[in-house]
Amino acid sequence: MAEPFQDWTKYATDAMQRWILLLDLLRRRGNRMVEHAEQGMPPVLSFEYETLLDGRTFDPPANYALLRIVPPEGVRIDPGLRPVVIVDPRAGHGPGIGGFKQDSEIGMALCEGHPTYFVSFFPEPCEGQTLAHVEAAEVRFLEEVCRRHLDVGKPIVYGNCQAGWAVAMLGADRPDVAGPIVLNGAPMSYWAGAPGVNPMRTAGAFTGGEWAVRWLSDLGAGRFDGAWLVMNFELLHPANTFFSKLYNVLKDPEGEAQRFLDFEKWWTGFFLVNEEEITWIVGNLFIGDKLEQGELLLGEGKTIDMKRLSEPVVVFASAGDDITPPQQALNWVSEVYPTTAELKKHGQRIIYLLHKHVGHLGIFVSAGVARREHRAIIEHIERMRKLAPGLYQMRIVRETGELDPSKDQFEVVFEEKQVEDVRADYDRRDFQLTETISRFGNAWYQAFVRPWLRPMITPPVAEVIRAMHPDRMARLMWAERWNPWVGLLAPMAEWARANRVVPEVDSPYPGVEAAVARQIESNWETVRALRDAWYEAVFQAIVP
Repeated sequence: MAEPFQDWTKYATDAMQRWILLLDLLRRRGNRMVEHAEQGMPPVLSFEYETLLDGRTFDPPANYALLRIVPPEGVRIDPGLRPVVIVDPRAGHGPGIGGFKQDSEIGMALCEGHPTYFVSFFPEPCEGQTLAHVEAAEVRFLEEVCRRHLDVGKPIVYGNCQAGWAVAMLGADRPDVAGPIVLNGAPMSYWAGAPGVNPMRTAGAFTGGEWAVRWLSDLGAGRFDGAWLVMNFELLHPANTFFSKLYNVLKDPEGEAQRFLDFEKWWTGFFLVNEEEITWIVGNLFIGDKLEQGELLLGEGKTIDMKRLSEPVVVFASAGDDITPPQQALNWVSEVYPTTAELKKHGQRIIYLLHKHVGHLGIFVSAGVARREHRAIIEHIERMRKLAPGLYQMRIVRETGELDPSKDQFEVVFEEKQVEDVRADYDRRDFQLTETISRFGNAWYQAFVRPWLRPMITPPVAEVIRAMHPDRMARLMWAERWNPWVGLLAPMAEWARANRVVPEVDSPYPGVEAAVARQIESNWETVRALRDAWYEAVFQAIVP
């Protein structure tokens, strides 16, 4: 009987120590969140940089900046190569996913010898800032990059997630400053998708559309809190949000500590958006789906026509991405160019690369994806420019095994496709009804709710409301500045690290823990599946 008791004692001690280390990581995360906010929430890049242009000084101003990435020691930049400009999404959290680790988009561009730039942004939007002001600032950034590299051609422009449609708009509006465009996990066709796979596309039917972001903007005294977008993303995957993410750290708190803290520093940096910006995005893209239809207006009388894109467009999507599934990343091609012949007639080259399973965030933050897909895209971009007009699927055949980093690390093929291959069939009338509901709800809200709500929400009241957001409270309750009692966790964690007890290899208890964890995760997944099925059923009941 002694041996089972000893096994249990070791496992129980190990579990207690892991819990202490996990809680201490939550304390450190909360402290870092407070420190990051006090520093002005600079981009969480793993590379040194210098600020070349600050959009807040422009007329009109925008809260964006152009950064030049300083090559790390030992990295050689080839001045004869096109510069790479990476634009991160302003989708609730701050900039950095394009380069918050060495194996990243920035890291791969540097490995290939390209001069590399990064478009960053600040936590607070400028007064009266619109998407037209943002685009004007980004045009000036690209003009500056072109000026610095006059003899090598227009820059390669990377657009991550929500920055993808912004980069595509910019390329269509100003093809004179944008070279090849790479769209990573970028939603371009907001109504496309598959029932039960992409629940976000039906969200407008439940929220009523644009009025909801107007209401949240009013609660922020004219500023929309990006924490709401982050929460929306988290609720899509309740198993990961409420269990798996923290359990993965609990299993190995020492090994996962740095990865967890680095990611959370970016993930918990909540940025603000002007009401004008967020309502434009929701009304024109999420609800209106106007980009692919050629009906998108930006500024006074400026219509964005995707047929004006002249350089190759590379689309990188994943079958495992339920935020931006391949249908949303690619269906715009068949909407802009109904036939392959028309695409060729316009002299366009569109290349798409599909991953089999990586999730939405993995497209940007996975080191393995960066070392393979992103590096392959960058090193073969000039080959893409030489392709005959048409639609192609890029396939990575194998690694070449080259030790010389200046030579191709991957062998790739470009398989010609037809526009029909990327067309997503769905009934547009269903979503047009959602757009009608959105317009009605928006008019009702502005007539009957906004007049009495707005005067009540002063800037100090809005600050209190933002501080009470559940995603902020859940993190800040572990910060010593907000909760001094958690400071007791630091000495407890030191004791746990100094006196670690690990169960025997053949102990049954870690296996029991893992089985219980799998069951909890499975239960959460069942809840998610039932919720998504209910969303789809209600949506189909609403539309004719």
